[in-house]
Parts: sequence; C-alpha cells; structure tokens
Amino acid sequence: MPKILNIGHRGAKGHVAENTLASFAKAFELGADGIELDVHLSADGEIIVIHDHSVTRTTSQKGNVADLSLSQLNHLKIDGIHNIPTLAQTVDAIPSKLVNIELKAKQAAKPVMHLIEKYVQENSRDYRQFLVSSFDWVALKEIRESNANVPLGVLTEADLELAIGFAKSIQADTIHPYFHLLTSENTARMQSQGFGVFAWTVNEPEDLARMKSFGVDAIITDFPDRL
Repeated sequence: MPKILNIGHRGAKGHVAENTLASFAKAFELGADGIELDVHLSADGEIIVIHDHSVTRTTSQKGNVADLSLSQLNHLKIDGIHNIPTLAQTVDAIPSKLVNIELKAKQAAKPVMHLIEKYVQENSRDYRQFLVSSFDWVALKEIRESNANVPLGVLTEADLELAIGFAKSIQADTIHPYFHLLTSENTARMQSQGFGVFAWTVNEPEDLARMKSFGVDAIITDFPDRL
C-alpha cells in the first residue's frame, strides 16, 4: 500500500499555536510530510498566514486582517509569543516539502498563484511542492483558468458528489472531504477517477485507524505524531 501522507493541520496545532513558524517546525519534527495552513490578504496586499478573518481569537488585539497592514500585523503576537507569518516567510522557513495552502479569502487566489510561480521560476521549487485548496470553489477556478500547473484541492464538508463533479471540471488534483464523509467505497471511487483523497481533520486514534484502512492518500491532523 502506498504511503499515506502525514499533513500537519495548521502545523502541529495540537502541540503549538496554530499557523506559526514554530508550529510548522514542530510538525516536521513530529514526522509530518507536509503542512496545511490558511491565508488571507492584509490591507496592503501581503499574503498572511492566519485562519480567521480577524485577529481577535489568536491575539490580544481586535480587527480584521484585511483592514490591517503588514506593519500593523507584525506588531501582534499569537499567545503573546509568536509572530503572524507571511506565506513567503513560511515557505522560506520550512523544508522543501508539501505546503497545502488553504485560501480563506477569494482575493488571495491570484497573489498565492503568483507567489508559487515565483518560487518555481526563481528558487527551483517544483509545483508539486504546493497544493492550493479552498471551500471557495470560484477562487480555485480562477487559479485554474490562469495556470494549468498549480495543483488544486477541492474542500468539502457536506456534498461529496458535487465536489467530485467540480474537481473534474477544473482538473483538480485532490479532493479534501471532512473525514466523516468517507467510506472505503467512495475513497476508492475518487482515486479511480484520478484524485488524491485528503481527509481532514483526523485526530482520534480510532478515526486515524479507519482512514488508514480506507487507504486515503493523506491525513490532515493536529497531531502528526499520532500517525
């Protein structure tokens, strides 16, 4: 059986503050093959690695990411310790392994695509080291219409059949279902149609064992050490 990729959800979210350079480093320390992270755009157009639309939950301040400049965001701390990284800082800091970039804002689609193109052209990285996923399927379609080489992943938490149909329409590489949607049969069916199956977010031992038994291609988890 092919190796199931171990993908650290927002880094090693179960161990270190999410979407921080320390969390990404911890994920690789714990055996992750790649990381998943989330991005928004700052007020001045920088690609910011953060899950929420606002900074309220993860920092001591309030405000929307889209209303704050990179300079302002640089003054904030997650858990009073960690800086909020940019996507470029993150890619520069980690090994040349898989980076699954989840678009949380449609406006980030083209900037993320251009950053990936820059790394491929200037830094000798391969497109296959990146994977752009989103629940915003329009954003994925926008990337595909501009670049046929950027790997795309279709996220879904409800309608698997709709996700499969859309993935076909944009020639996506992977489908990322909420793990409760998966069975051994639909996993095999997606794979037979050429899609990698990335299950999220799987943390409990019994759920991890079930996903492994289905033969998914990747497991996205808060605890990379549990795989």
